Amino acid sequence: ANSWIEAMRNKVQGILAEDDKEQRLTLWSGARSAFVWYETVAGPLILEMALWKGKIEQYKSSNNGGQPPDREECRYFCGSAVVIPNVLQYLDIIVGSDAISIESDLFVD
Repeated sequence: ANSWIEAMRNKVQGILAEDDKEQRLTLWSGARSAFVWYETVAGPLILEMALWKGKIEQYKSSNNGGQPPDREECRYFCGSAVVIPNVLQYLDIIVGSDAISIESDLFVD
């Protein structure tokens, strides 16, 4: 759950420990890119999971323990298609084909 915090902490410690100015700037750029990724990609994914969980919990409480809807049904009816684009718009995060793309290898230490 805290892996992103640990990853960012390691990146910051690497920046602070580096003596070479050019290398420090490179490490800073990597840390900033990682943060942008967490903000633009991981955040919306976590929001979608929370909406999905809420829908499952709502179904469980209203159905008295019956069979919950399947995975695709929960995902479709959780409201993420409406909620997430509106939240991202409010946060000034670009959605769609213009979205920021950060390579996953930035986060491997």
